[in-house]
Amino acid sequence: MASSNFVDYVKIFCRSGAGGAGSAHFRREKFVAFGGPDGGDGGNGGSVILKGNKQYWTLIHLKYQRHIFAKDGESGSGARCSGKSGADSIIEVPLGTVARNADTGEIVGEVTENGQELVLLKGGRGGRGNWHFKSATNQAPRYAQPGEERQEGSFILELKVLADVGLVGFPNAGKSTLLSVVSAAKPKIADYAFTTLEPNLGIVECRDSRSFVMADIPGIIEGAHEGKGLGIRFLRHIERNSMLLFMIPAHTEDLHREYDILLNELGKYNPELLDKGRMLAITKCDTVNDETILRLQKELPAGIPSIFISSVTGYHIDQLKDALWDALQQDNR
Repeated sequence: MASSNFVDYVKIFCRSGAGGAGSAHFRREKFVAFGGPDGGDGGNGGSVILKGNKQYWTLIHLKYQRHIFAKDGESGSGARCSGKSGADSIIEVPLGTVARNADTGEIVGEVTENGQELVLLKGGRGGRGNWHFKSATNQAPRYAQPGEERQEGSFILELKVLADVGLVGFPNAGKSTLLSVVSAAKPKIADYAFTTLEPNLGIVECRDSRSFVMADIPGIIEGAHEGKGLGIRFLRHIERNSMLLFMIPAHTEDLHREYDILLNELGKYNPELLDKGRMLAITKCDTVNDETILRLQKELPAGIPSIFISSVTGYHIDQLKDALWDALQQDNR
């Protein structure tokens, strides 16, 4: 994974800008001996802000930039001139990024829309100049407010892939092959377990110029919710999918057992995943005979729409895309 361009977890240290000090200045001009206080306000310090950018799909740009500081506000000056506010530090992140406090584990917020902004640390307010404190009993205040102190803290940014359909299955179930057939994505495909080590996204085109986003998630094994296999590192990517397509090869020994294991792993990781829409695809139908398919049709789990497919021959691939599209439309109603 050291050479991978997909980074979905980073820890960063941030510091907002301090507010500028207010000025304790007095107006002094020729023929104006006692002009009174005219100290300006200090500028506000810059904030540290996360901003959603749909052009990003990984956090790799933050892998080597883990210290992010906003600028301090400038001090005020005479003639009621306010100091310049410090520039904000904008951190652009892919949609689906979750920010949490590294010390407490508390979730600060989530960025799910393009252009959405989430303030991690607010900059300090600038201090008020001495002219604000002038009164009938104190016409020459010789003091001004200092600016507010800067804030700092460590944050963990986690990316949860946003997609309409997430592919769920054991390693080597045919997920990457399906994604490569129905979209322009080119995931790594090989005949061994854990070929996919990072999520892959593809845009699936249907009839009438319709499309949806499909995510190929690394394979799940029994005990994944406890960290086995690739563990919970990639299970979190399933949380942001609108619906799940379970994929089980036609040559499996026990279809019901594989389906129950997958469902159990999702439920133990996050019970809310069981509330998502589900569909079952029996893959690699080109590797078995018609008798096996007839037998599997009688063994299909109840309560979940099922379809037999072959990514190699294209068997029922168009029907699968149409069924997924229809299911997505029902979920959006």
